[in-house]
Amino acid sequence: MNITKHKVAAIHYTLRDNEGNVLDSSQGRDPLYYLHGANNLIPGMEEGLEGRQKGDKLKLDVAPEKGYGKHDPKLVEEVPIRAFGGQKIEVGMQFETNDGQVVTVTKVDPQTVTVDANHPLADQDLHFDVEVVEVRDATPDELAHGHVHGPGGHH
Repeated sequence: MNITKHKVAAIHYTLRDNEGNVLDSSQGRDPLYYLHGANNLIPGMEEGLEGRQKGDKLKLDVAPEKGYGKHDPKLVEEVPIRAFGGQKIEVGMQFETNDGQVVTVTKVDPQTVTVDANHPLADQDLHFDVEVVEVRDATPDELAHGHVHGPGGHH
């Protein structure tokens, strides 16, 4: 069975940056299960997995445009430090905004904090080593909900 729209695929992956540093990996954990064609993965990864089948091993190189996007300066903002309720703020901390967006602190000044809502991997080329470990039909519930249920997915 091939990975196509409305199939559930399970993959093991290792993600590296341009210097070969491992950024993320499923090795030593359960594989990542996802519903193909439901935008559960970055576009470049879904495109690279289309048509693959159990047992396939591949390398995927994904440009920012098909990964986490280009860095958007409009998503960087200075906010008053008082907005953080007096807690100690440090560069690298992440917060969820009132609308559910995650921002990362990039600079702390006496009166302001600079936050960046770009994905931490924006502007980066992504290099994946992938092994397809399972492909199956999605259940009606998975199709209705747009994500995997059961092992590796939402229960």
